[in-house]
Amino acid sequence: MSGFVDKSGLQVDAALAAFVEGQVLAPLGKDVAAFWAGFAALVDRLVPVNRALLAKRDALQAEIDAWHMARAGKPIDMAEYQAFLREIGYLVPEPAPFSVGTQNVDREIAQMAGPQLVVPVLNARFLLNAANARWGSLYDAYYGTDALDAAPARPGGYDEVRGAAVIAAGRAFLNSAIPGWEAALAGQPCEHLVARREGGFLFRHNGLHIEVLVDPAHPVGKTDPLGIADIVLEAALTTIVDLEDSVAAVDAEDKLNAYANWLGVIRGDLADTFEKGGKTLTRTLNPDRVWTLSDGSELTLPGRSLLFVRNVGHLMTNPAIRLADGGEIPEGIMDAVLTSAISAQDLAGLGRFGNSREGSIYIVKPKMHGPEEAAFTNTLFDVVEDLLELPRHTIKVGVMDEERRTSANLAACIHAVKDRIVFINTGFLDRTGDEIHTSMRAGPMIRKADMKQTAWISAYEARNVQIGLSCGLSGKAQIGKGMWAAPDMMGDMMVQKIGHPKAGANTAWVPSPTAATLHAMHYHAVDVFAVQRELASQPVPPLEALLTVPLAQGTNWSDAEVRAELDNNAQGLLGYVVRWIDAGVGCSKVPDINDVGLMEDRATLRISSQHMANWLLHGVCTAEQVMDSLRRMAVKVDAQNAGDPAYVPLTGNEDGPAFRAACDLVFKGVEQPSGYTEPLLHAWRRVKKAR
Repeated sequence: MSGFVDKSGLQVDAALAAFVEGQVLAPLGKDVAAFWAGFAALVDRLVPVNRALLAKRDALQAEIDAWHMARAGKPIDMAEYQAFLREIGYLVPEPAPFSVGTQNVDREIAQMAGPQLVVPVLNARFLLNAANARWGSLYDAYYGTDALDAAPARPGGYDEVRGAAVIAAGRAFLNSAIPGWEAALAGQPCEHLVARREGGFLFRHNGLHIEVLVDPAHPVGKTDPLGIADIVLEAALTTIVDLEDSVAAVDAEDKLNAYANWLGVIRGDLADTFEKGGKTLTRTLNPDRVWTLSDGSELTLPGRSLLFVRNVGHLMTNPAIRLADGGEIPEGIMDAVLTSAISAQDLAGLGRFGNSREGSIYIVKPKMHGPEEAAFTNTLFDVVEDLLELPRHTIKVGVMDEERRTSANLAACIHAVKDRIVFINTGFLDRTGDEIHTSMRAGPMIRKADMKQTAWISAYEARNVQIGLSCGLSGKAQIGKGMWAAPDMMGDMMVQKIGHPKAGANTAWVPSPTAATLHAMHYHAVDVFAVQRELASQPVPPLEALLTVPLAQGTNWSDAEVRAELDNNAQGLLGYVVRWIDAGVGCSKVPDINDVGLMEDRATLRISSQHMANWLLHGVCTAEQVMDSLRRMAVKVDAQNAGDPAYVPLTGNEDGPAFRAACDLVFKGVEQPSGYTEPLLHAWRRVKKAR
């Protein structure tokens, strides 16, 4: 422990304070005393508001619980239900028609359509890989995944049969995206050709660049009649560097590591050295890509994704800074100040590479409930801008539409941040977790797998796009869609994920740089901005469908069905929790009950734990059945982790922090604020770290 130092009445972890003063403020030439005094004043002003908003969440939930309990066993009358939600202030009046006024937005966000990565800030190697995923080899993506429907590569070096299938697939893509590309290689005109140089041709289609690399001496190029060695796609236009759902950051030590990695990518000097294939490798950030145009001028294209940083929401506190009353600082307030201060180095031109070329800072704000909380974020960012002496609305915001009260009042939420919004998106897992928790007392919910076919989900996805378009986000902001969670199932992704650009989303989440390269092809197949223009005149789907609670009215599941549902939830919960608690890993590829690797973060945990808590509350299952599933699935999870020498088995260790955390998430699920998993996870992770 580094101890604490007093900074204008704030008790700040000494190591964190030294980092902020020496590595963040000093390069900016900021007065240290003035910064801490301003930070303390900001905390005094905003912490009471933060706490009041959380108290309102609890008060609204208590009223909704009471309403459902008073009508137990009766179907929900939609007119009566909506009137009640308006009466208690859960639903607010729609704002008058408006268009957002956000200015100084980088092209990758406002005017381009392409994949988006989300990466845990605590893993430097993953962070560098994601930032560098702006460009990706289509040949590598095809050769190494099932996106190519051909015989797998034979082991033992380059498989020319597989390679020939890759080349054919690459040809098919070029023929589709760039008519006349072969003529350009022969020196003839092509409307999509941007630049050429020795060994390379640069094309642009639907706003995205494609490089065709020609090298007849290359092992691949020599097998191609045109000597093409690779096709490189502009892929992950943006990356969200995550301090929230994909990390396990519970104390000052963790937060300091997070802030240091964010500073590393902003400064441009982050590096990671690791062993792979018996070799020691060092990864750094890629430089920009420079082309010479026909008139002799240079075209410089960014070599890295444009970076957002995702802060923590309004709920959690962190012991890295303690307040005058002895309480912990709201983590979202600390994140806003410190990630923005770090980002200010980019605006000051102190980094090796630039991030925003428009002088903006991009922060994704998750888990906001309704327009009041969005307005609070707007005020928070105002005050941070004043503290750091930044022009108003320098800090842009991405609004995660993942809570029910935000979905139901989305236009009002956008209006609350209308001059700084650059992003909205949908997230099935968190949104379903809140759907269950909000209506926890209404009755038992349908099975988890059936949620995706419900009326409320369809309305949620469609309303997000339509409301975003009606508020003028097209051309100024991203309208995004959620994660493809199965990184080993690229063939399925290529079939299904084209639905996101077809729905009018100009970005969507992918689980890896390879997936970003493949998903980029969808934005060549679909002109998203044309889709948005077509959708703009369509009406917003009605609120009634969104508010339809997914209850299993009159369903009598068999014992086998109940057991299967509990097993599925318990396995997913344990598989994720054991890594979070024991290893401090907040996002990884976790095998599901069928041994399919899925990229999991806390959102998966929220839906699984809330679903089990709901069934337990309404007597669909018993506590004994839940424990039986947890114990049997612990055996399965232990087997799935048998190859990890550092793994501590769950079986025979039911008093350990990981198994006890899993139990708490279910048996204490009803009482958790909004069904969030963070309070319990943080508590048990601290127990583990203390041991």
